[in-house]
Amino acid sequence: MRIGLLISRLREEEKLLMDAFRERGVDFEKIDVRQAYYNLNYPDHWREYDIILERCVSHSQGETMLEMLESWGVHCINSARVANVCGDKRRTTSALVAAGVPTPEVRIAFTPEAALAAIDELGYPAVLKPTVGSWGRLMAKVSDREAAEAILEHKATLGSYQHSIFYIQEYIDKPGRDIRTFVVGEETICGITRSSPHWITNTARDGRADNCPITPEIDRLSRAAAEAVGGGLLAIDIMETPDGRMLVNEVNHTMEFRNSSRPTGVNIPGKIVEYVLSQI
Repeated sequence: MRIGLLISRLREEEKLLMDAFRERGVDFEKIDVRQAYYNLNYPDHWREYDIILERCVSHSQGETMLEMLESWGVHCINSARVANVCGDKRRTTSALVAAGVPTPEVRIAFTPEAALAAIDELGYPAVLKPTVGSWGRLMAKVSDREAAEAILEHKATLGSYQHSIFYIQEYIDKPGRDIRTFVVGEETICGITRSSPHWITNTARDGRADNCPITPEIDRLSRAAAEAVGGGLLAIDIMETPDGRMLVNEVNHTMEFRNSSRPTGVNIPGKIVEYVLSQI
C-alpha cells in the first residue's frame, strides 16, 4: 500500500494528519509540490500510489496536481472536480443552487457599472468577495453606494484576475456567529460555531470556536451541500438568518481543523485518515 500526502506548506493540520497515519501504523510519503518538477511524458512512477490525499494551501497548485494525477489514473482525495468547484465561490454557489441547497443570493458582474446596478437591485448592505480566496481576505461589506463605488474602483484599478469578476453576495445579519460542520464521506462528524463581534467570524480572523451539536437539520444541510460539490472530505460553512433559516455560505475542500477537535471532542484527523484508508 502506497499513500501520498500532497502539500505546498506544512501546517498544523498536516502534522496532525501525519501523526494520525503513524498512530495507525500506516506508512505514507509526504510530497511537497514545491520540491520537484513534473514530467508529463513519463508519469509511470505516480501510478504506483494507491491513493493521494491533497492538502495544498495553494489552490492553483493543488488543483493542477490533482488534474495531472487523475489524468494518470491516480485516485485522489479530494477529486479535481471537487477542488475546482470549491476553490471558486461562483462555481460553489452555482452547484448549491443547482442542487436546491439554500444559499445567500449572489450576483456576478464584470464591470463596476454592472456591479453597482447589481448591488442596487440586491440591496445594501451587500458583501463583495473575490471568487478565489480564503481566511476572509479581501472581503468587504458595503453599506451604501459611495462605499461600493470606492471599493469597485479599487478592484478595477488593481486589475488582477481575482478582481475582474465581481462576486456580490446578499448580506446575512448573523447572530454574531456562523456554523462550520465537517463532513467525512456521507457522515457529518462534528461542527463548531465561530463567534466574533466582527461580521467576519473565521477562526483565522480570531473567531472563537465552540462545539455545535449536530441537529437533524444541520446534518441534512451539511450532507446535501457536500453531495452538491462532489463529496469527500469537506467543511461546510452555514449562516443563520434573523428569521431562523440556515443558508450554506461556502464549502471548503482542504479545510483547517486545528481549532475544532478540542471543542468538539472529535478526532478529526483520525476520521480523515480512516476515510482515506477506506477508499483504497
